[in-house]
Amino acid sequence: MREIDDEFEVKLGRIGNRKAKRATSYLRRVRQETAKGGTSARAASSFTGGRIGRGRAQGAVLAGRGRSKWQRRVVIKARIVRIKAGDVGAVRAHLRYVQRDGITREGEPGELYDAGSDRTNGKAFTERSAGDRHQFRFIVAPEDSAELSDLKPFIRDLMRQMEQDLGTRLDWVAADHFNTGHPHTHIVLRGRDDEGNDLVIARDYIAHGFRARAAELITRELGPETEIEADRKLQQEVAAERFTRLDRAIKRDAPDGALEVGAQPARDPAWHAARMGRLRTLERMGLAKEEGPGRWWIDAELEAKLSRMGERVDIIKTMHRELAAAGVSRAAGSYVIFNPEQCGQRLVGRVVGEGFADELMERRYVVIDGIDGRAHYAEIGALAAYEEPPVPNTIVELRSRAAGPREIDRAIAKIAAAHHGVYSERLHREFDRQASNEYVESHVRRLEAIRREGMVSRRADDSWKVGEDYLDRTLRYEELQRSRSPVRVSVLSWQRLEDLPQALGATWLDRKLIGKDPDGIASAGFGTEIETALRARRQWLIEQGLAREEEGQVRYAQNMLRALETRELARAAADISARTGLEHVDVKPGDSISGVYRRMLTLNSGRFALIERSHDFALVPWRPVLERARGQAVSGSVGGAGISWSIGIKRGIGR
Repeated sequence: MREIDDEFEVKLGRIGNRKAKRATSYLRRVRQETAKGGTSARAASSFTGGRIGRGRAQGAVLAGRGRSKWQRRVVIKARIVRIKAGDVGAVRAHLRYVQRDGITREGEPGELYDAGSDRTNGKAFTERSAGDRHQFRFIVAPEDSAELSDLKPFIRDLMRQMEQDLGTRLDWVAADHFNTGHPHTHIVLRGRDDEGNDLVIARDYIAHGFRARAAELITRELGPETEIEADRKLQQEVAAERFTRLDRAIKRDAPDGALEVGAQPARDPAWHAARMGRLRTLERMGLAKEEGPGRWWIDAELEAKLSRMGERVDIIKTMHRELAAAGVSRAAGSYVIFNPEQCGQRLVGRVVGEGFADELMERRYVVIDGIDGRAHYAEIGALAAYEEPPVPNTIVELRSRAAGPREIDRAIAKIAAAHHGVYSERLHREFDRQASNEYVESHVRRLEAIRREGMVSRRADDSWKVGEDYLDRTLRYEELQRSRSPVRVSVLSWQRLEDLPQALGATWLDRKLIGKDPDGIASAGFGTEIETALRARRQWLIEQGLAREEEGQVRYAQNMLRALETRELARAAADISARTGLEHVDVKPGDSISGVYRRMLTLNSGRFALIERSHDFALVPWRPVLERARGQAVSGSVGGAGISWSIGIKRGIGR
């Protein structure tokens, strides 16, 4: 969790959400009707819809009440998630996340609980959510949560109070997390009331009322904040390298960058002393300057600069924690933050640790022990439903994601421009008579991905309405993808570096040796470990007859990578044949393959899919799209760059 802060912002869905646009249109109509009723245009224009929904009265009252002097603080983060009709995959994935390993005080997986049970059925909750239009997700973090031996009673009291405020029973589950400096709770609330209607909660209640209720309850539980506690927390903010309450007050009192400070404190001597101490701290940071007695200049970008500073402090702490947990020692001066905004950025190294940079939005980070001898932190964004988080000890490559149309998009745009913004497979083959089926189908898959974001549409005759501004649409699509996942992560080796020197198969070390992976290796940190592994691998290849020494140089067999992969696949196939009694068949470029996708195999040479038929099976390069078809019939055409897959029964060669 980030440092406790009073600021709160409600996030109401994705950019470009059509339903959000319809909501905006609805609010516009409300304003128009209000204006017809005699309300002035100025008053009507101030209407935001923040009080529409359940809890509007309580939200308005609690928002105006303010925080009492001795009341304890609670941070609440909220997100409203749209659920596609019948698609509960995102619900299931989020529940898996909140129950992940290492979140309890004992480092064990978490348990979901609800109003009446300490261990509730997440699968049943997911099934009940199948018809919901939306879902509410909250993170509740009392500032003094570490003083509570158990968060469950507090959360149950809070949800009972919420039910009273909203006038309906609520269906929710929660999990407590103790894996950060601030123990906190994840709450997942269904978007249905007790009558089965869509649950609409007033924005004022989400932004202010819920937090105020939580503050009241935690104050009642632990007692009012004592003067000693308040002074201690205030003093901690004086030297903090982040944006604090003191900074917010300074910024409020200096809207034009000029601050007048009286010699005598007006009401609260402790606050006055803390503010003066904070000003001196800001002066040392270069963010404030005393221009005369009681007159201060305040940097106009105070909040932005302190926020970035706080983020960097959090990142350094995270890196230190992950490296220490992995038993890796690196000098603090070698810590680097990967910047995906720099075009062409590339990083290769070993995964030391991974986690969530933003728990609410489920944006992940990864800590990499780089081959350049430095330790790197990279925020990789949100993962797609079929993607896996980077696994510690695997070797990966990170690349910054470029935002712009691809060559495949330019081909689609060229064909559509000649046909009034319409693209189809038939038109593509007429345009390029030498195009293979695999090549044309790759364009269709690209359009299908863009269609899921609502930027193109598929027509009844399987043609595509892409518009004559298709390249502009793809640019928006790529920018959206980059905002979600600013970094592309590719796994170079699923195995640990220590296991690679004697490994059967075409490993990452082999590609380094023959120059297929030309990155330089530093003679420090992880780089020294790689050099040792390369020497051991080189000797193993010589012993296997795949390399030889000549005149002080090592020469490798021309087909070394293919030979290593073939050996590993043969051993894996023999193991499968022994267990299943099925015969293994080789698949070559130009062949067609069909059968039932059973599972994925992770080998030293990469990942392979097991395609099973009645009497035999094949091992072919795996692609993430296959995970959606586990146990189903698939068919594919083997090309030079991979396999073009179709899901479902499809007759052809090999059937």
